[in-house]
Amino acid sequence: MRRAVDVVVVLLSAILIIPLCLIIGLLVLLTMGHPVLFRQERAGKDGATFQILKFRTMRSATAVRCSDPERLTRVGHLLRKSSLDELPQLWNVLRGDMSLIGPRPTLPSQVQHYTREQRRRLDVLPGITGWAQVHGRNLLTWPERIELDLWYIAHRSFRLDLWIILLTVAQLVYPRGIAGAGGVNPGFPQQDKSPPPLGVPKEDDNSKRKSRTVNRSVKNPQ
Repeated sequence: MRRAVDVVVVLLSAILIIPLCLIIGLLVLLTMGHPVLFRQERAGKDGATFQILKFRTMRSATAVRCSDPERLTRVGHLLRKSSLDELPQLWNVLRGDMSLIGPRPTLPSQVQHYTREQRRRLDVLPGITGWAQVHGRNLLTWPERIELDLWYIAHRSFRLDLWIILLTVAQLVYPRGIAGAGGVNPGFPQQDKSPPPLGVPKEDDNSKRKSRTVNRSVKNPQ
């Protein structure tokens, strides 16, 4: 049922969206050149990877050697502020890679650091908008976003999806959380090194000092 709703909504909106995409594509081409679309591998349902599509918003890194905020063009800033750079993802929805509503797809390298609980985020198709998106977006830390996504997965319903759509419209009118503090999105936190196997005692400070003393004695025999 959810998949059918996604397809019907995208097809019905195509009359308005296709001309808009052509205009945006022309603006990107004139201001940034080829390619018009930005493609990146993301993790989808059950961890399966796919190529997410967006309109380009930044100049090529090879052509302009500067930071990401400096590479962002005026057209790109407008597209990001209005979220129009996400429109090509409607093609991802038609292909079945994504849904209209769900957790935002992350990089496969980020998924590798998920805990067992966080991997439940992959139980559903990723979405163009979602519960975390309408509750702070990039102003949230990754753990906060994932917690909101897990809550959505546990409570998702047609009524909740309608509420998310209404909140998304409000976000488009009053943009918030497009980027993190200082214009830089927060990075995904790296997990600490795995603990030692069960039964192997953790080395305390005293044993570490003893080990260093023994090593020095071996390297410098009297």
